Amino acid sequence: MSAEGSAPAPPTMTTGVSKTPAEFLKAIKGQPVIVKLNSGVDYRGILACLDGYMNIAMEQTEEYVNGQLKNKYGDAFIRGNNVLYISALK
Repeated sequence: MSAEGSAPAPPTMTTGVSKTPAEFLKAIKGQPVIVKLNSGVDYRGILACLDGYMNIAMEQTEEYVNGQLKNKYGDAFIRGNNVLYISALK
């Protein structure tokens, strides 16, 4: 905390500028992502599109269970209520 009593806003990974969640999701469309489900399963692939309910369409998708590749899919659709988080791959 600063002397004035308020903590500065945390910067984002690459730009140093804070983004809203909507801006982040718009920026990663068409980019490689990791989608972690509530069950612990990870899906890695290209984010094709998503909607306001966090329903996700991915391309070139790989399924990882406990860190190990289990399956490869061309296209995958994930229902939003199963999503724990979406992370951009570097």
